[in-house]
Amino acid sequence: MTFEMPNILPAVPEIFVFSMACVILIVDLFLSERRRIVSYLLAQATLIGAAILTFKLMVSEPVFTFSNMFVADRLADVLKLAIYAVTASVFVYSRDYLRTRGMYRGEYFVLGLFGVVGMMIIVSAGHFLTLYLGLELLALSLYAMVAFQRDSSQATEAAMKYFVLGAMASGMLLYGMSILYGVTGNLEIAAVRRALAGMDADNVMLIFGLVFVIVGIAFKLGAVPFHMWVPDVYHGAPTSVTLYIGTAPKLAAFALVIRLLIGGLENLAASWQDILVILAVLSMGVGNVIAIAQDNIKRMLAYSSISHMGFFLLGILSATPNGYSSAMFYVLIYAVMSLGSFGMIILLSRSGFEAERLEDFKGLNQRSPWYALLMLILMFSMAGVPPTVGFYAKLLVIQAVIGVGMVPLAIVAVLFAVIGAYYYLRIIKLMYFDEAEDKTPIVAGGDVRLLMGVNVMLLLAIMPWIGVIIDLCSQAIKQLS
Repeated sequence: MTFEMPNILPAVPEIFVFSMACVILIVDLFLSERRRIVSYLLAQATLIGAAILTFKLMVSEPVFTFSNMFVADRLADVLKLAIYAVTASVFVYSRDYLRTRGMYRGEYFVLGLFGVVGMMIIVSAGHFLTLYLGLELLALSLYAMVAFQRDSSQATEAAMKYFVLGAMASGMLLYGMSILYGVTGNLEIAAVRRALAGMDADNVMLIFGLVFVIVGIAFKLGAVPFHMWVPDVYHGAPTSVTLYIGTAPKLAAFALVIRLLIGGLENLAASWQDILVILAVLSMGVGNVIAIAQDNIKRMLAYSSISHMGFFLLGILSATPNGYSSAMFYVLIYAVMSLGSFGMIILLSRSGFEAERLEDFKGLNQRSPWYALLMLILMFSMAGVPPTVGFYAKLLVIQAVIGVGMVPLAIVAVLFAVIGAYYYLRIIKLMYFDEAEDKTPIVAGGDVRLLMGVNVMLLLAIMPWIGVIIDLCSQAIKQLS
């Protein structure tokens, strides 16, 4: 009996990021407060190095390794590069915020990098167990990050809620996977797909397993009625952690949906379509309506994220390659918009003051016309107002459901988008038409100001290249079939 070494080349970026996270954890022990920037610089170097490795190891055709448990394909490459870029931006925005609040410790960057490894594993999962391991690594990192501000009872409470509900959702997802394993005899995603091709789609046990899997996915997305954790966690966590949770993990959640529902369970599309229609409508409705009543911008953006996940599900439930690529485009654009929105909250915050109430944005145009303009572009893009890229993201997913004859669903989505525009426009009204209550100058590092400008202007600058990005998403989705 011979032992064959697996091809570890496709997993080199994951190995590199994990190893560097361990190195930073040890190095940080020997750093004084004044030299803490070394941990930050090493974390950024790790993400840059991972991006270079991923780019160098890009493949034109899917490559499977570790007994088909790990896959390197175009979808994984694109999502990983996006995760690196978003996480690096999160670290830039967070640095000064953490320093002024006495939380500038290497553990933040280490946990962030471990979360990135979890996301990378989810994105490249070719097996139920790999998917679950990546999901749990990400989840454990997030639980710890939410409770990072140890002297805050609000953060501790949010972490406990997140942990308890997250554990329940993980259990349901694992239970659903075990049922699917019992029915198909396989845990490998591609093998499950092949097994389902020869089975009756109305099999009771299959549907039972599918429901549990979708419950787990819906929790990770923060879709209604499994959204209870989202507003509390977004509000209770330090803003730098909320920024992390609200951006890169959404890309991993998309990969989770794609790998599970499309890569493995697409033959059950007739069953999961109906469930996703209900989740999408409830998410768009509850998210947009309840967001109107919020006076805390972090809670408002939490409910906004719930509604955005509803729109994202429109592309998935169309069960067409065009719909999947539209959903991928939507989640990429949402990550950029969310990054800018929470980054602006951090930018306006200072030591002893959190700019998380809507009133804190009053008269922002008087204090800084430039930042007011950036926030206006962000809110217009979130609301889906042309000519921002957010409009085209919504348009594409709505076109996807129209393309499969779900016109009533498209009409409902448009109506909820109009309702949602109210709370975004309310912030614009506060910035431009109300008198500033706080005249304190806005102070931020040069790199933060530059990144904020690039982050927001990207929502306008990529307009001529939308077709190229959509083609890239389409090519990534094609390799799944």
